[in-house]
Amino acid sequence: MPKRPTTRLRRLIEGDGIHVAPGAYDGLSARLVEESGSALLYASGGAIARSCGVPDIGLLGLTEVAARIEQMVDVTTLPVIADADTGFGNAVNAVRTLALYERIGVAGLHIEDQTFPKRCGHLDDKSLVSTDEMVRKIQAVSKARTDPDFVLIARTDAIATEGLDAAIERANAYVGAGADVIFVEAPRTVEQIEEIAARIPQPKLINMFHGGKTPLVPKERLRELGYRLIIIPSDLQRAVITAVRRTLEAINRDGDSGAVHDDLASFADRERIVRTAEYLAIGS
Repeated sequence: MPKRPTTRLRRLIEGDGIHVAPGAYDGLSARLVEESGSALLYASGGAIARSCGVPDIGLLGLTEVAARIEQMVDVTTLPVIADADTGFGNAVNAVRTLALYERIGVAGLHIEDQTFPKRCGHLDDKSLVSTDEMVRKIQAVSKARTDPDFVLIARTDAIATEGLDAAIERANAYVGAGADVIFVEAPRTVEQIEEIAARIPQPKLINMFHGGKTPLVPKERLRELGYRLIIIPSDLQRAVITAVRRTLEAINRDGDSGAVHDDLASFADRERIVRTAEYLAIGS
């Protein structure tokens, strides 16, 4: 297996398999994704924002997001696909984003064609930059890569604002500009998912999470259609929200968490996940 995360990710997208990248948002969730046996990790910009208590509407800056992604990269051996929003600005900003992501060890990133600041792809009232502006941004980022295996994913949010045909036209233009993988965000029907696959032969990424605008499609069917990557950005965070609420209910009612003890990781398991013994052994 190649040592470099970039090369490992590139080999995956060049094969004929399909690979799921659960969304993480901090070091602990990154460790849990790796422990689960996943082959990839998705650093979700939306989940990072919500973990800071703010919505996914472009409120966090590049350095804030990159600092959290670096925490994840530092504690996992998995290739990390990182959300880069719009590149945090114009083409110059996007090149700086690439440089920072490469430096911290990300395997690939996706940039989108929304105006800056962006908003979650499954929210309404999005606005897009022109195709030409996005093409120039992709060209700049592609040219600036120092590692040729670094994977550049281009996302378009055009279905919601311009329709499916326009989204596919944009996607094909982005491939011509140097994108390795295409990410057409928020198709609303299985038929749209299939049409995207038929009209874009290049490797594709799809966002699959429960309750979004996109219907859930079995992984094997997506593979047959030519999708190579599935990201599930927020479901782990949503599971945490429910578990925390349940535990707080018990604490506020009883003064302790005994009523939900079966739902809690043990003290020993918690310390194992963060490798306390390994760290302590370094100084002994």
